[in-house]
Amino acid sequence: MRRPFGSVRARASLAATLVVAVALVAAGVAVLLSLRGNLTGQADRDAEAAAREVAAQIAAGTPYDRLDLPDAEDHPVQVVDGEGRLLAVSEDLQAITGTATSAVRANPAPDAGRGDGGDDDDADDEGGTEPGEVGSVTWRGQGTATADGARATYRFTAVEVTDPRDEQVLVYAGTSLDAQGGAVRTASTVMLVGLPALLAIVGWTTWLVTRRALRPVEDIRREMAEITASTDLTRRVPEPDTHDEIARLARTTNETLAALEASVERQRRFVADASHELRSPIASLRTQLEVGAAHPELLDVEGAVEDTVRLQRLAADLLLLARLDAGERPAPDARVDLGELAREEAAGRPGVTVTGEDPVEVVGSRGQLARVLANLLDNAQRHARTSVTVAVRREGRRSAVVQVADDGDGVPEAERERIFQRFVRLDAARSRDEGGAGLGLAIARDVAVRHGGTLTVHDAPAGGALFELRLPLGP
Repeated sequence: MRRPFGSVRARASLAATLVVAVALVAAGVAVLLSLRGNLTGQADRDAEAAAREVAAQIAAGTPYDRLDLPDAEDHPVQVVDGEGRLLAVSEDLQAITGTATSAVRANPAPDAGRGDGGDDDDADDEGGTEPGEVGSVTWRGQGTATADGARATYRFTAVEVTDPRDEQVLVYAGTSLDAQGGAVRTASTVMLVGLPALLAIVGWTTWLVTRRALRPVEDIRREMAEITASTDLTRRVPEPDTHDEIARLARTTNETLAALEASVERQRRFVADASHELRSPIASLRTQLEVGAAHPELLDVEGAVEDTVRLQRLAADLLLLARLDAGERPAPDARVDLGELAREEAAGRPGVTVTGEDPVEVVGSRGQLARVLANLLDNAQRHARTSVTVAVRREGRRSAVVQVADDGDGVPEAERERIFQRFVRLDAARSRDEGGAGLGLAIARDVAVRHGGTLTVHDAPAGGALFELRLPLGP
């Protein structure tokens, strides 16, 4: 059963929609807060302007009962003295909250605001303004006011003013927040209506874009499924004409298929060649045993032993190659002295001379490195005329070099890579009894590579072949 959002396309569309939704919600909240702040600031400025107009009348000596106050529905105004007594109020104001007093009926002193009873010499200098001077804003806040039966929310501002009698009073003026609320509600409604539509557009667009972008991936998957079903490793997945990750994926997939095809072909040839090589000693051994069973006096025991030994060596070589193909690597903590190992392998071999430094240590498998030297010496003795020379030395601070040289005919330059292939013999006329199965050099190179080194062939100073084994020095 297919799970919801089980495809990359669905997950990408969902993720893009969620990201855009979070971004839009955050942006919408920021816009609404900014809008609300701007409108509140504008309301504060309007309220301050209304309060200063009234304060200017008071500073000019206009009596409180003759003040020209704005309409209560637009700008409710209260004039309050220091004792909290309401001196003047907008005519239509029915109720108010949030200011210094909730009174809506003026109660001025008998001589308040007359402008002619003051004495500048006896004025109280404790106030913040001079007589007849409008001061600064002392308070801002929010409250409600009811005018003509309609209750609304207002921003209030208090402005300090000193009348000509040197009495300090506060003028409270408000500005309705209905416009602010309406603008915020309109913006919220637009966002709430537009957000789902915009998210739907984003999700659908992402779905289409990812479908088109992932179409090559689906083509690759389909082709790989067909290759798996048909086991035809010669087929390749389509490579899009782009330079993106999908094109690199297709190229890497084709490289993997090519390597797999080469590996399968190499394995098939290996099995075929191994079967062919095994057939000869087994057939010979069977013939000798059948003859010996029928005519015991004709049994060639030495020949049977030789065939058995050949069969045993071939089986050991095939087993080692199988382990190397499986990725077997040497132990990282085994130290081997190549000079000592070369002398051990050369012991008892006529015409073989070992020279070089001591010690020259590398990290690896002693048994596998001994097999490399033995195979190189066997090959050199097989083709040498009189002598074989083994030289072991250090090269710099990182490399150990082993050179096995003979004075034979050498290896033609065109054949210097082919001789390291499995079951390859350059001398077609040479018998298997004399030349082996053609696995020695292949094994030697594979072991060298597994040890992080190389094995190459060059011309020897004496005119024969010089096989050079390079390995990294041990720490």
